[in-house]
Amino acid sequence: MKKSTILILSILIALAALSIYIYKNKNKTSTIDKEASDFKYKDTAAIDKIFLADKNGREILVERKPEGWILNGKFHVRPDVIELLLYTIRSVEVKSPVSKNGRNSVIKIMAAKSTKIEIYSKGEKVKQYYVGHATQDNTGTYMILTNLKTGENYEEPFITHIPGFDGFLSTRYVTDDIDWRDRLIINYRPPQIKQIKMELHEVPDSSFVIDLFSMQRFGLKTIKGKFIPFEEDKMKQYIAYFQNVNCEIVLDKKDILVDSLSKSGLPFATLTITDRNNGSNICEFFHKDAIAEKNQEYGINYKYDPDRLFVRYNNGKDYGVAQFYVFGKILQTYQYFLPRK
Repeated sequence: MKKSTILILSILIALAALSIYIYKNKNKTSTIDKEASDFKYKDTAAIDKIFLADKNGREILVERKPEGWILNGKFHVRPDVIELLLYTIRSVEVKSPVSKNGRNSVIKIMAAKSTKIEIYSKGEKVKQYYVGHATQDNTGTYMILTNLKTGENYEEPFITHIPGFDGFLSTRYVTDDIDWRDRLIINYRPPQIKQIKMELHEVPDSSFVIDLFSMQRFGLKTIKGKFIPFEEDKMKQYIAYFQNVNCEIVLDKKDILVDSLSKSGLPFATLTITDRNNGSNICEFFHKDAIAEKNQEYGINYKYDPDRLFVRYNNGKDYGVAQFYVFGKILQTYQYFLPRK
């Protein structure tokens, strides 16, 4: 064999070996990158527990129970909040890696300000990562994934997004329990109701009691027991208003306002709903002071806010801010039911 042939064969063998080495290392690198960037968890229907914790010490635990998602073992969860988070969990994707120049800065900021999420399925942790701040253009969110085998975070942060959504994702990983709590106050289908009592403390003579003997037979009377004639269509419509009634904001019990209402606040109305099992749901309604800017806007000197009120519900355990737009149709006098002349 000629020397030139041997030389050519040696070069080809060397090139082949180099190609194999590069290919193997490329695959190795891409595998590591794939593991470090696998934030998405598609089977959200199998998720039964989510834990969130931020750098300010706030922690949230939501668990899937037969009665629905429960917050910190106490409260029902807002459906829209958990649905948005689950959608984010199954849709989040890597937009791009973080540049080498920006890597240390991103990690430093996330060490001081980020939210950890732990996702569980059938009692086993299936995903953990940290959600950081938004990119400068607000179209991406920095995240770092945890290696569940070692318990250590991967070294590389990534910029994540949801394809088709132009914004950042950090606000979806909520750690304030007030934002998680369900705002539902009243939710009865008509057949569930046995009695409705509306006590109007400012106009007590207009208070009333509705007895639901069946869906075809009702009774309307004053608080003192005097029966009042009524229009059946209005009665049926009124009873239908007690489905899916929500407050606008749930108030924290530590709020000074809540303390003031609980100690000295006098309700202008008290609603008591008795169900077929003789369970009672009591809601108390309080005036909210008028806002000067609103009075100027409306051109009327309102004593109380015409748009919003405070409500104490769950039999005195919880407080919220509600809209008259929602509750005004419930806060009626007995005159509302009188037959048309």
